[in-house]
Amino acid sequence: MTERPLEKPLWEQWADQRATATGERLQKVLALRGWGSRRLCEELIADGRVAVNGEIAVLGRRVDVDTDLVEVDGVPIGVRPDTVYYLLNKPAGVITTASDPQGRPTVVSLVPDEPRVFSVGRLDADTEGLLLLTNDGELANRISHPSHGVEKEYLASVTGNVPSSALHRLREGIELEDGITAPARASQLSPGLLRITIHEGRNRQVRRMCEAIGFPVQRLVRVRIGPLRDASLAPGQWRSLLPDEVRQLAEAVAGAPRSYDRRP
Repeated sequence: MTERPLEKPLWEQWADQRATATGERLQKVLALRGWGSRRLCEELIADGRVAVNGEIAVLGRRVDVDTDLVEVDGVPIGVRPDTVYYLLNKPAGVITTASDPQGRPTVVSLVPDEPRVFSVGRLDADTEGLLLLTNDGELANRISHPSHGVEKEYLASVTGNVPSSALHRLREGIELEDGITAPARASQLSPGLLRITIHEGRNRQVRRMCEAIGFPVQRLVRVRIGPLRDASLAPGQWRSLLPDEVRQLAEAVAGAPRSYDRRP
């Protein structure tokens, strides 16, 4: 005789029914956040790749964008309608804290006041280039954590021609006062112009690495964060990320194959 499966308690059944009947359709929310057409988002759900509050979602599920935690491939994604993602080209002399007792300009003063955002990682005051600002704390924490391997690419201007032996040291890892760095991707585009890619986020890391090989940085510009590039942004300019760019960031921290940069 086949045993009947245990039924959920009535209060759990009521909660499931309520979740199905109220809120926004899950595939609509995913589509708005850049995960593809509603049809493709339905396929994500059907394939078991989407979870709501820790449980695998099913087709027909609705979500409360203010309270529900939605994950795709284990990565929480911001689904609130006020979730924003700004890409800023930080100028030199601007700092990445929310305020500065010395009265220096800050990155948050260059983007809209509302909703409040914070920078994902930091660039020191003298370093220029791309910086992500958002109010999506979950995604920001994953991008910043070195275990997820989100790459940051820099162009570093130094004095003189850097020998291949020094570039090799960067690729092998540099011993700094706070420990050896992870191997970097390093090349010399022209005499004195280096391209260095790292996935750690130590304080002034690229500058310290270059000092350690005997070539202090004269100018440093970050040109890529994971899949994000934008050479058209002038210093001080910002723009909102496209939905597809938000999706690519989420895929990057989920460990999806990175096809956005195949260069050595």
